[in-house]
Amino acid sequence: MTETQEAPAAGTKPLCEVRGVTHDFVLPNGKPLRVLENINFAIQPNEVVALLGPSGCGKSTLLRILAGLIVPSKGEVYYRGELLRGMSPGVGFVFQSFALYPWLTVRQNVEVVLRAMHMPNDTLRERIQHCIKTVGLAGFEDVFPRELSGGMKQRCGIARALAVDSEVLFLDEPFSAVDALTAESMRAELIDIWAAAGRNPESILMVSHDIKEVVYMADRIVVLGSNPGRIVKVVENKLPRPRDYRAPEFLKLTDQLHDIITGHEIPDAAPGKAPQAAAIEPIPNVRPNMVVGLLEYLDARGGREDIFHIAADTKSEFGAVIETAEAAEMLDFVDTPKRAVVLTEDGKRFVKAHPNARQALWREHILRLKLFKDVHALLEKQPEHTLDADHVRELIVLHMPHEDYSRMFRDFIGWARFGHLFTYNEHKGRLRLPDAHIEED
Repeated sequence: MTETQEAPAAGTKPLCEVRGVTHDFVLPNGKPLRVLENINFAIQPNEVVALLGPSGCGKSTLLRILAGLIVPSKGEVYYRGELLRGMSPGVGFVFQSFALYPWLTVRQNVEVVLRAMHMPNDTLRERIQHCIKTVGLAGFEDVFPRELSGGMKQRCGIARALAVDSEVLFLDEPFSAVDALTAESMRAELIDIWAAAGRNPESILMVSHDIKEVVYMADRIVVLGSNPGRIVKVVENKLPRPRDYRAPEFLKLTDQLHDIITGHEIPDAAPGKAPQAAAIEPIPNVRPNMVVGLLEYLDARGGREDIFHIAADTKSEFGAVIETAEAAEMLDFVDTPKRAVVLTEDGKRFVKAHPNARQALWREHILRLKLFKDVHALLEKQPEHTLDADHVRELIVLHMPHEDYSRMFRDFIGWARFGHLFTYNEHKGRLRLPDAHIEED
């Protein structure tokens, strides 16, 4: 805690809380897709909490449930000990995409949220000017969003959230759309605003995939796993403020969080025990060129690299790098001991191969996966070596009812096309083997 912030007193009611929250989205076929399962945690007064995890783990969905924007399928949401019905009265929201009205000036974008509060004009003008000055936009009151930089747009979004005097400030990856230096500056400024005694926001809940960002800002870090989103671990951050990105204690906690995430998302197999494959393996949301890029990157660095270094060096989202490594490991092109990603012999052979040979190797490796193997076998059995695409979709839904079948089908087609395993006619909705001579309409 800072000098101006005090730890919550024993017995203090949480500001926000979720109990047993589970949430499903309904797929086009009517089946549920579970995105969150049995989430329990609370935001106490005078703290900054971060939700950290890979893409698709339900961080933003959980933030919206706490704000009352989404009603969970199961479980309860509380605000100051009262069951929440509708939108939370004490929450201000800062969105990743700025969410400014382009036809309004900075002043008007802040004013629009205050008009509904029926505030006297003098008080309203004073509040607007104070918030604009607090975020460093004094002098830009009459400027339109199109004339602002990304950082200034987000400052305007923060001013608007502060204007309603919210007790809890929700931040949904607020710095991902600005450059690194601006993001670093804004993190420090937000902490200063929060740390000021006797004013709101009393607490902050932020969503992020940036580990260094949450170590810098948060007092507690809630690490989420994916498919569906669950709490893996809650890490207390007792580092004193202001925090130094280069301090040994800061780097140690950063490494600890890396190990938690990588250990959960790409765990090592138990010694002497081969992992048991699912009946049909879910296909990661990764394009073939992303896997190829990872293999070529590793080859240029001697065949081995720390997964965090890969994300930092390529300026990629950490969750996306993990998912790409999972896809490459599924194809036996890499191994992932601890935090490292290592080229296998097959991976090395793939990188050195000419394009046609790469295509053949890719085809060989995807045919080790049950979904590709089964579909290819079905195609070979058909008199004209063709198959209706709905048959494949039904296979996915039948064996993996909690997966996004339409997304997985698209990735399935992309992987198969890259290996020239079969062709796909979107207009007809038909798959066929490359050597099948079928008259096209």
